[in-house]
Amino acid sequence: MAAAHQGDTVKVNYTGRFSDGEVFDSSEGRDPLEFTLGAGQVIPGFEQAVEGMQVGDTRTVNIHATDAYGLRREELVLVVGRGQMPQNFDPEIGMRLQSQNPEGRPIFATITAIEETTLTLDANHPLAGRDLAFDIELVEIS
Repeated sequence: MAAAHQGDTVKVNYTGRFSDGEVFDSSEGRDPLEFTLGAGQVIPGFEQAVEGMQVGDTRTVNIHATDAYGLRREELVLVVGRGQMPQNFDPEIGMRLQSQNPEGRPIFATITAIEETTLTLDANHPLAGRDLAFDIELVEIS
């Protein structure tokens, strides 16, 4: 049986958990996740865990934040004036906003605080700074 290696397109079933056991994502009830090893389509630690697996193999891996969504960066937490928002904008804690950086790439941020004249936006990935665990089953290599 062949093992998955760089350049292979693979399909996996997975369940992702935080260190306390809480499930944050799963392919259960959905099609398997399909990606190409080495293409940077999934977090580095997940990709490294799949490399070398054979169809039918299962494994559980613990992925440090640096090999997942990175460490939290405080410079990505911004306080902006409410006047910078569109008129009739009704902000809510947890609301996700999208903007663009100067190169035109999308930037996503979550509203984490609302004051009378300001909003606090966090542009860190929601899973930044979190160590993650995944149960992975390799179901196909192509």
